[in-house]
Amino acid sequence: MENFKDMFRAKTKELALDVIRFTEALPKTRTADIIARQLVRCGMSTSANYRAASRAKSRADFIAKMGIVEEEADETLHWLELLVESGIVKAEDAKPLFEKANKIVAITVSTIKTARRNK
Repeated sequence: MENFKDMFRAKTKELALDVIRFTEALPKTRTADIIARQLVRCGMSTSANYRAASRAKSRADFIAKMGIVEEEADETLHWLELLVESGIVKAEDAKPLFEKANKIVAITVSTIKTARRNK
């Protein structure tokens, strides 16, 4: 059975890969390109920062790094919202990414709360 650490690492990596694929399919406009760059940056950062958190040197370091994971996943949601609300993409096309990013935010918040409680 896969442990939480491996499962969450896979989920954050999957989000990063899905963001890459999603942005490659965006229209080739100036605005879409600018948003795509931001979306790729934070979508991939979520995964990279979770990897860093899993190698934290202390509980405080883990909590701080998981805070970055939360911020980057939430920023991913922000850029997706802008793509949908600006009409660049349809809501249904972005829905799978919204769901994955929201799930990562929820898991991250819960993990941070648990880590703080278990100090």
